[in-house]
Amino acid sequence: MLPPDDDPAVPRVHRSPTTFLAGASGFRMRDIHYYEVNTSGDAGDRSIDGWALLLENIAPNALHNSKARYDAPKCDEDTRVEVIDEIMERIRDPDAPQRLLCMTGAAGSGKSALQQTVAERCTKSGILSAAFFLSSTDPTRNNISFIVPTIAYQMGLKHDIFRSFVAAAVKHDPYIFSQSLQSQMDILIVRPFESVRGSQQIGTSTFPYAILIDGLDECNGLPNTSAITPVNVEDRRRGEDQQEELLAAIKHCILDNDLPFRIFIASRPEWAIHTALAPRGLLREVAYHIQLSDKYDASADMYRYLWRRFEDIGLRIGNPQWFSEGDIETLVGAASGQFIYVATAYKYISERRASPAERLKIVLTWTPHERQATRPFEALDRLYTNILLVAKNAYEAVDSHHGRDFLLLFKAHHMGVTGFHRYAIQEHPAADLLSTLLCLEARAEETLISDLRSLVALQTDGHGVVSLRLYHKSFSDFLQEPSRAKDLFVPQDRVYDHLASCFMQHLIECPLDFDSLPVEWEELPLPKLYRHSLEEAVYYLPSFLSDIDGIDDDEVVGFTQNGGWQKINNLLPLLFRSVRYSRDRFDRWITALHYLTDRLKARKSEATAVISVFVDKWENDHKQYKDEQDIENLDSDFSE
Repeated sequence: MLPPDDDPAVPRVHRSPTTFLAGASGFRMRDIHYYEVNTSGDAGDRSIDGWALLLENIAPNALHNSKARYDAPKCDEDTRVEVIDEIMERIRDPDAPQRLLCMTGAAGSGKSALQQTVAERCTKSGILSAAFFLSSTDPTRNNISFIVPTIAYQMGLKHDIFRSFVAAAVKHDPYIFSQSLQSQMDILIVRPFESVRGSQQIGTSTFPYAILIDGLDECNGLPNTSAITPVNVEDRRRGEDQQEELLAAIKHCILDNDLPFRIFIASRPEWAIHTALAPRGLLREVAYHIQLSDKYDASADMYRYLWRRFEDIGLRIGNPQWFSEGDIETLVGAASGQFIYVATAYKYISERRASPAERLKIVLTWTPHERQATRPFEALDRLYTNILLVAKNAYEAVDSHHGRDFLLLFKAHHMGVTGFHRYAIQEHPAADLLSTLLCLEARAEETLISDLRSLVALQTDGHGVVSLRLYHKSFSDFLQEPSRAKDLFVPQDRVYDHLASCFMQHLIECPLDFDSLPVEWEELPLPKLYRHSLEEAVYYLPSFLSDIDGIDDDEVVGFTQNGGWQKINNLLPLLFRSVRYSRDRFDRWITALHYLTDRLKARKSEATAVISVFVDKWENDHKQYKDEQDIENLDSDFSE
């Protein structure tokens, strides 16, 4: 039974007591939920109209067929066939081990189009119970306030008896909409359904069972704003908390109660759903997970999408030859498997009052610069800007990240993908090695991208090497072009400057006892990753310092005064015996140091004198080492 309502503001209705199952014996009342339901069709007590009150707390814009979502994106008839078939098969299979289906994918990978298509197919099949399409820019559907009432409303339209139970529940407790999401789901969905099932007036096997929720990541926790995804950190966390609350309510109320519903959630792989689906996560064992960007290649579908639409344009302008097959192949190749790129390109090209052929040429040959008027990918740039700003603010708000520059660190990892071409550093260092070189904590790269999972991912190859993967080639183009990234642009020279400073910090803060080092580099009492990063710092520091204008001379002086060159001196004999040693490499290393001392001597003579003493010593040590090696080689040849 529902608890009595003691609020004096709630109207009370006095009736004679109701008798249940008169004369019955051996009957248990466990799990019976009693509502006073009017099914006779007469007026009844109208002091509170529960259904009307429910209607005041729903979000009509969130329905799959709402006017606000007119012409919502959906899949063409013969596109995304494989993934749609997998989704529909999972929804329709009564014996599927998981009743929750979660689809995650990169920004612009076509999740909402797939969800809309599934909603329409479920409607046609008569199995759609409810759908809710979240949107960060709509204050009625960018938070969890209206989700449960809207789902209950749609379910009530499918069955009058269910509707009567919902109306009675709202009438009993008009303040249900201000309670927790789990309470709302229990009172407005679970108990009415169990009452329908217990009434035996209809078979629940005929009850539509598909519940669809699109854009979980669009829930930003702001009920009174139409702003784009919030940049404010507290707003962001509030949104994540609401997403987590919704997932927990679905598990506890629907999955744990073994209700026969199939729930399909689509989202970018942001914090709440990523955490829930991770090992030991809330939904790990109860959800079937489709990783859209990893599992399905949409290139062929994008080709068909553009071909059809370009053919339609040809009919409109009376010139079917206005595009070529190669044009479409170029656009599909640039899309990196993400539908948003071709959709954005098509929207620009198909502008009604412009020449499609001219606009196609602009897209294919576009090279951005500051004063360029045409910006065919402006919508994409806004998407990337918004996601990066949110990630930046969230990262830098963490107290242990105080003083860090998120954009600089992420640019360094982006260069780990595109390549460090200017210096001798590894062209594509592993992500975990790069984090260590940047003097960050273990697994820092995971924290760095935690709010960028809709654009990038970390992947591990068969050898255990961790690398950053960019879902969108256009995102990489955005990061490298100042006229597109604007205030978010980070020049490569800033990354090189920062790495040089980190190399010096790495050596100064190294925890080794430099007076009692082992004979071999591999015997250094350090974790393998730290040993590797220390080796990189020693090898590449001279190249960075000799050629970077942005390095402050005082930093080099501080490194000198703190014994940095002495530490390198102690480590150098171990490096001579390292498998990575070569004479040519050492010669380049010494040459870079000579450049450094030439650059410093006019401004920092004392530091230059100290460095020069070490350089002379290292040249002599290396000559002696080479002579000894040559003698060993001669002895070896003689013995053979």
